Amino acid sequence: MPMLLIKGTYQITGASPDGDSVRFYPDDPNQWDLLRGRRVRRNRRGGAQLRLDGIDTLETHYRPPRGPELHQPAPFASQAADELVTWLGFSGVQRNAHGIVTSNHDPQPGYILTRSADVHGRCVALAGRGTDAPGSSGTFINVTPEHLRLTANRHQLTEGLAYPTFYRQLFVDLRTEMTAAAQQARQADLGLWPKDQTQSGAKVEGMSTLTDTAVLLPKLFRRLADYLQLNDGDPSLAGFRAYLAQREDRLFILSTGQWTGFDTVVDVTNGNTVRLTHTPEDLVFDEK
Repeated sequence: MPMLLIKGTYQITGASPDGDSVRFYPDDPNQWDLLRGRRVRRNRRGGAQLRLDGIDTLETHYRPPRGPELHQPAPFASQAADELVTWLGFSGVQRNAHGIVTSNHDPQPGYILTRSADVHGRCVALAGRGTDAPGSSGTFINVTPEHLRLTANRHQLTEGLAYPTFYRQLFVDLRTEMTAAAQQARQADLGLWPKDQTQSGAKVEGMSTLTDTAVLLPKLFRRLADYLQLNDGDPSLAGFRAYLAQREDRLFILSTGQWTGFDTVVDVTNGNTVRLTHTPEDLVFDEK
């Protein structure tokens, strides 16, 4: 299926990349305007934040609508962030509380394959490295699973450092390839999977459970964090599913062929134990 190929560089010094998001600078910033649909938000030098398509890694800096910045449990959030910049070719990365302060070999050459921006203006992309791109910059190419295997998106899944998290615009053959990579990592107990509680269930006793102990699908973490913040610290999840219904996150369950809401695939028992009733790869979310 056709996606726009853009060549450029990844730059991380002065930024805060995590395991599924990094700053990209096209060689020709005008090529952003070749994308259809939502416009990519870029800085004065043409750089834009990428959101790596089809994956979600544990949050390193998530801020609910109300309240302080939060993170998901170490070491997996930081491991995913470190793995991404290492895979892209960076070394000697030094961070402080505000982001990366120094790095060797910055910038690094690479390319992206993309169709659009998300609702926040981030470019939703497959991220490749190096100068050997599979086509000319500024052209649309038919992207295959073979192209996907050369991207950071699939790499993060194969290392067990990302959850498969699919949205409607991701092509079926690419989704199938990502599903296989994630399932192989899960079966091999790689990365976060031995600690994952998304389906086994996590007992939430407060915000510290989300930030320090419970390894969960990041989308579920974000909704839980928003809900607890709204509840002023009350750890009860008695109203969580009703809250999810109010958020109107729509999704498609692949195994049943049903459009439904996020609230219908989340189970809450004993007042504060929460779990997802389907595997992450069985769900396709509707991009708002």
